[in-house]
Amino acid sequence: MPKRTITFDTVRKIGLALPGVEESTAYGSPALKARGKLLACIPVHRSAEPGSLAVCVDFNDRAALLAEAPDIYYVTDHYLPHESVLVRLSRMNPDALRDLLGMAYKFVTRKAATRPRPHKPRHSL
Repeated sequence: MPKRTITFDTVRKIGLALPGVEESTAYGSPALKARGKLLACIPVHRSAEPGSLAVCVDFNDRAALLAEAPDIYYVTDHYLPHESVLVRLSRMNPDALRDLLGMAYKFVTRKAATRPRPHKPRHSL
């Protein structure tokens, strides 16, 4: 049986099943956001290989993914300072993509929840 190709439509379907995830854009490219924060997108920087997906993950998870499957996950110099990993969709399977988007969802929503809120000054009468 031929391997099913993963596309952004597959990413969209899996991502939209997560609570609070919505379809959006990032830098003019299709994206998914969780609670308004970027979760995954089609990378637009020329250093990314065609057919890739950029997924937000923390630096430790990125290092583990790169070590575990360098044929699937990669990073270019442009993306090094960003908490993200690039994914070759042609080498990904739906179960691994579901796990990766779940990892990204936890990262993005945890990060948004721990971000300090702006201080509102109290006014005395």
